Amino acid sequence: MVTTERQLKSPVRKLIPFFQNSRDQWKAKHHDLQTRLKKEQNQVRAVERSRENWRQRAEAAEQEQARLAAEISALKKRLTTFRPNTSN
Repeated sequence: MVTTERQLKSPVRKLIPFFQNSRDQWKAKHHDLQTRLKKEQNQVRAVERSRENWRQRAEAAEQEQARLAAEISALKKRLTTFRPNTSN
């Protein structure tokens, strides 16, 4: 039976640090990606909250505009039906 050491062309003393560095680099890359993902998810939530806030404000403004338009229309109707007697 052939041992693992004989199958490898590089000495184990060189391979161990190589694989450890490779593992550490992979872990660092993974942690960086996790951090970036969390920041992006937080940004998405903030944008969605902001968008919802603006949507609610726009709807409230539209309702206020409709109410004021109806009030103006009612006032104009009252103004045209009310003719003060200016012949005194």
